[in-house]
Order: sequence, then structure tokens, then C-alpha cells
Amino acid sequence: MTVTPPWNSGKDCKMNSISDVYYYLLCFLLSLVSAFLIRSISNKSSESAPGRHLPPSPPSVPIIGHLHYVRPLLHKSFHHLSAKYGPLLYLRLGSYPCLVVSSPSMAEEIFKTQDVNFAARPVSPFGDGLLFGADGFTTATYGDYWRFMKKLCVTELLGTRQVERSGTVRHQEIARFLRQMIQSASNSEVVDVGAQLMKLTNNIICRMVMSTSCSDEDDEAERIRELVKRSFELVGKMSLANSLGPLKKFGFWLYAKEAKEVTTRYDEMFEKLLKEHEERAKTNDREGNKDLMDILLEAYHDDEAEFRITRRQLKSFILDLFLGGTTTSAETMQWAVAELINHPNVYKIARDEIESVVGRSRLVEETDIPCLHYLQAVVKETLRLHPNATLIPRVCHQDCKINGFDIPASTPVVVNVYSVGRDPAIWENPNEFCPERFLVSSKSETKGQNFDFLPFGGGRRACPGKNLAYAVINTAIASMIQCIDWKVIGEDGDGAKLSMQEAVSVSLTMASPLRCLPSVYFNPFEA
Repeated sequence: MTVTPPWNSGKDCKMNSISDVYYYLLCFLLSLVSAFLIRSISNKSSESAPGRHLPPSPPSVPIIGHLHYVRPLLHKSFHHLSAKYGPLLYLRLGSYPCLVVSSPSMAEEIFKTQDVNFAARPVSPFGDGLLFGADGFTTATYGDYWRFMKKLCVTELLGTRQVERSGTVRHQEIARFLRQMIQSASNSEVVDVGAQLMKLTNNIICRMVMSTSCSDEDDEAERIRELVKRSFELVGKMSLANSLGPLKKFGFWLYAKEAKEVTTRYDEMFEKLLKEHEERAKTNDREGNKDLMDILLEAYHDDEAEFRITRRQLKSFILDLFLGGTTTSAETMQWAVAELINHPNVYKIARDEIESVVGRSRLVEETDIPCLHYLQAVVKETLRLHPNATLIPRVCHQDCKINGFDIPASTPVVVNVYSVGRDPAIWENPNEFCPERFLVSSKSETKGQNFDFLPFGGGRRACPGKNLAYAVINTAIASMIQCIDWKVIGEDGDGAKLSMQEAVSVSLTMASPLRCLPSVYFNPFEA
């Protein structure tokens, strides 16, 4: 019998613990590899089913499939693959299949020809209830709840009448934004343009959704803005975890505490606001002056509604409005400002057009936008080159054929909007910023049926907030062009050329903050 000396027992104990860790780690890795192998073999078997003719695929590697082609900017990875192997690709990312669609004609198959078959979206990584999970409108299963909310959006919440009704709110907030830029200019203060545009769009959505004051003394909008920022960071983390296959539960566990904390804060804030609106509705007739929360509460309390939404679904929809209406529009406007700075000739043409239509006695308004054709072309060209949602996800409901290829049921699909907007067969010099291309009638958007241009998606699940987004972006960009000049402040000193590099993010974001020194070209508040 071997006796362990007492002075050595702690060391041996520690060594045994380390050995145990390595043993369990080895077992875990072997289990993981086995799971991937089994899943890969299973997928290979289904893919090679007799008579099945799948779309083309690049050469793959055992276990990881096509993951070795993927880089952090996923839309660019898919874009390069499609340029080499074609506009319809069947990829295997680890153990998961994926159909990548990268041309207008193939996008038309998804969004028009077989729209119903591709109306479902992949299961949300928040399906376990985080950030209201499956109760969200944008991630909802294609069914009664989704159809009811889409109808409510089109007819009430985000319809033409409601967008026009909220025009005063947008005008006031854009004027507030301009006053702040003019003040910064007088103080020679460098401005983080992206942060200020985020504040602008958040204030607009706050007031449209719940009539919340966004004064500097009131931090309600600031709290929501911070939560929205954290939410997008969480979406990125959870989406990454969702791609880990057998490891995704472990990935969710890492971020579960933070996600539940954010969800709780949203829940408490929205519940407080909903109760305030309900109390106000009992004592105050708001007919003709309803915000979006009033309209949602009417649908919630309507006993004869064709679908009875739950309070959780109501809160989730409000969250969708903030996530979809603040960061996305702010980032698009930031790209537009950057492109205008880098293309001073475009800036001048747009400004000349505004002066010819509006003059120099007042601030440009939403009612002027239909006459500002070049300004609209600038915004559309920005959306073509820098679509906020570069990849639009769908799921194939049942077996079908596209372009002669078999698409198995339950296959996840991504339409690469980034590639569609850069298709050289459609767009001349596709990587150049050229607003003039949208002055040609054939390149004009026609009610979502032009599949060359898909910044808001297509088909029945296209973004219902498109009209509102255009109203905010067109008017805000027009007001900046009319009133402000920008001097870039960068590492190379004043007047540096802007980098258009993209950040690794869920949405299309500039890699570096857009920091500029504003100067006043026209002050409408002194006119």
C-alpha cells in the first residue's frame, strides 16, 4: 500500500482535479464531434436522396461543411461565394443547411412566385422567452396573430393616415436636432453624428408610440435608447450562440441573465406606460390625437376583434417598433451623411434642388419631398449600397423547386439584399455611389414589386414601416443638406476622407463613429 505524505496531499489533490477537468473536457469534445458527425451524416443522407437535385454548392469540408468560407461580415462572405458559384447556393454551415439567394430573379421566386411557401421565418434565438421571444411580430409564426397584426399595421398603426397625422412630431424633433447642430457649430463642438441621429429617431418613435416627452430633463427616452442599444448587442450574441449547433444551449446560458434583466426592464417600463394610457383613456377623449399605444390598447380591449392579442404580445410589438424604428433609420442616415461628405458634388446638386423648391426663407418640410426627386434618389442610393438588413431570413415550408433545383422542406433561406443591390447584370458600376441611377424611371420602386431594390424586404412579410422610414429619413437628410456643412474630424486631422468600412454587427453599421464639426450654411430659425 502506498502512503501519500501529508505535505504532498494538497498538491496531488490539485493534480487530480486538473486531470478530472481535462478528462471531462475530452469527453465533452468527443461528444460534440460525434454530434456533428451524426448530424452531418444525417444531412448528407437527406441531401443525397435519390432523384433530389439540389442547388450548386462550393467544395465542402467534413463536419464543418462550408463554415471555412464564412467571415465575420456574413453578407460579404455570401456575396463573394455567389459571384463565383451562382445566385442560388446550397450551403452547409456546420450541421445546418442554408439556401442563399443573391439575385433579383431568385429573390422574386421567394418574395412573389412562392411567397406563401416562404412566408415563415426561422425560429428566433429568443424562442425560450427572452426579449418576449416568440411573441414578437417580426419573428412570429406565419398565422392568425401575424396576419392580424400586419392588417393592424397597414390600416392603423403605420398606414398612410397615421404617418401623416404624426408629421408634426417629426417636424418638431428634426427642428430640435437642427437647433442642437447649430448650437454645436457656434461652440465649435465636434459631434458624434451617429449618436445624435440615434437620439433623433428614438425621440420620434417615443413620441409617436406613447406621446412621451423627450426633453433634456426627461430621461425616459434615454433609458429606452440605452435598452435598444443593449438589445441589439444581445441579438448579436444570441444569434452567434444559435449558430453553434449542439452548443447553442450553452451559448444561451452565458447571456441568459443579461437578456432576462433587459426583458424585465422593458416589461416594467411598458406596463407602467400602458397603465398610464389606460387611465388617461377613461377620463380623456383622445379621438383624433391617438398615439400608437392608444391604438394598440383599443385592439387589446376589443372583445369583438378577429384575434385577441395578449398583453405580452402587445408589449412585444411595442418593442419591435423601437428596435425596428430607431437604430435602423439612424444608421441609414449616418451612411447617407458619410456618402454626401465623400461626394461633395452630390451634396451641391441636392442642396441646389432644395433651394430651387423651398427657397431660403424656411425649413424644408415633408410636403416638399415629392418635389425633391434628386434628394429621394440620394436616399435610395444609400439604401441600395448600405441596406440595414443585409440578409433577410425565411424558411421553406414544404418541398418545392426553384430554377429547376429541389429545395427540401424546412430549409432556412437567406436573401442577400447586399448582393441584390450590387448585381452587375442590373446595376452599372454597382459599387459606386451614383444617385442619378434612380432618376431613371425603370429604377424607381413600385410598391415593393421591383426585386432589384429590396431594402425593406419583399412579399407579405416586407417591412410595414417603410412609409414611416422614408418620411423620417428623407426629411431629416433634406434638412441637414439645406442647413449644415460638415468637416470630418479623424485620426489624420481635419478634413480627413471618411472610411466606409463596415462593423461586425447584426445591422449594417459604420465601423468608426462619424465625428464631424458642423458649420451653419443656412439657419432657418433666423430667416
